[in-house]
Amino acid sequence: MTPFASKNTEQYTYADYLTWDDSERWELINGVPYNMTPAPSLFHQKISGEIFRQLANYLLDKPCQVFDAPFDVRLPAGDEDDTGVTTVVQPDIVVVCAREKLDDAGCKGSPDLVVEILSPATSRRDHKEKFVCYERVGVREYWLVDPQARTVTVFSLGADGRYGRPDVYGDDELVNVKILPELAIELSLVFRGLN
Repeated sequence: MTPFASKNTEQYTYADYLTWDDSERWELINGVPYNMTPAPSLFHQKISGEIFRQLANYLLDKPCQVFDAPFDVRLPAGDEDDTGVTTVVQPDIVVVCAREKLDDAGCKGSPDLVVEILSPATSRRDHKEKFVCYERVGVREYWLVDPQARTVTVFSLGADGRYGRPDVYGDDELVNVKILPELAIELSLVFRGLN
């Protein structure tokens, strides 16, 4: 039985999250738990693996680091300690450039780049709750990868602290990574072999 078999009106924290069954994947957004089970599809894994590969190859021996799910990203609302954090997400891919944000539990604070690969089960949450959350905490670049449309939508944080109009890339284009200006991700490789 999951910890939420009864009515789900309670607000949860990272302290609660740490007690949940490791055989299931969960995210916590503003105190609300979301089950990430079942495991991602084969196409999801191929897309994630290729984006990760291109980022990891570029970042070899550079200060920024790339991580893939499952990797906990704790997003405090203020200066609360871990036990009080009410948002813990597991993005498909994150790039973190500030080493002080990394610890044995993952990342505490805003990553520089977040990549979410859309699926029918997560698309609404990625477009709404996570979008608002990532903008609020200052994620500099937020990518939504759509395997069905074979597109990547890139939101960049403006000087006003908000995401402006996104850039949308098709499956034969290069995505210039704004936080890593010398890197462009080849989408022909990302979407290769998908039917």
